Amino acid sequence: MAQFERYIGIDYSGAQTPTSSLKGLRVYQVTGNEQAHEVFPPPSSRKYWTRRGIALWLTDQLAQDIPTMVGIDHGFSFPVRYFEEHDLPLNWDAFLDDFHRHWPTDTDDTYVDFIRTGALGMGAKRQGDTRWRRECERRCRAKSVFHFDVQGSVAKSTHAGIPWLRHLRRQLGDHVHVWPFDGWDVSQARCVVFEAYPALYKSDFAPEDRSPDQHDAYSIAMWLRRADADASLQALLQPSLSAQQQDLAQVEGWILGVE
Repeated sequence: MAQFERYIGIDYSGAQTPTSSLKGLRVYQVTGNEQAHEVFPPPSSRKYWTRRGIALWLTDQLAQDIPTMVGIDHGFSFPVRYFEEHDLPLNWDAFLDDFHRHWPTDTDDTYVDFIRTGALGMGAKRQGDTRWRRECERRCRAKSVFHFDVQGSVAKSTHAGIPWLRHLRRQLGDHVHVWPFDGWDVSQARCVVFEAYPALYKSDFAPEDRSPDQHDAYSIAMWLRRADADASLQALLQPSLSAQQQDLAQVEGWILGVE
């Protein structure tokens, strides 16, 4: 029997500002035995979602009493080398606060590049290196969260998205289980949010008439529903890691589906 009733996939863009309407922000949702359908922003002059709009919408959705899994396509944390270089405690909540102080990418009229170039924030004090990779990135050959300005980069979306994870954390507290930072076992959780990597899932589903961004979000939602329905989800939530690797991943994060 499936644990969850609703599955949400979010393809995430880090371009422009938190209030910019972006074609690369896509949300798909599936419940029951339906096909995943696209969720559009509330009617307004903006055709597409904004990052702030998605964060506010998701906060409202997860506050409901509906067991839900949400996969978001950007990094949730940084390699342990970053923590060591900046003398940070190995604690994800402390990381979220520290990152937000230096990279306030959720503030109005702020581009990630403004902080990268020193026009805003204190990004110079919290830099990473493209050679630093999280263990999950090494295993699935994903790009580093510090690898900007290349095709397929997740660096900008990660730097833009992390403050909104902090927002969810502050608004919803322990009502939402952020995997694996809140633990590997989600059996008692009503709502779970995790890092997704569509490259692992999208080849299982025909793209039909969807754009690449739409198909990424669609694939996250459909893959989650299938994994929960066929009882493979629990194994995916418990990847084969040593105790030391598990401890590391609760700092660096993990991508669901990576073994």
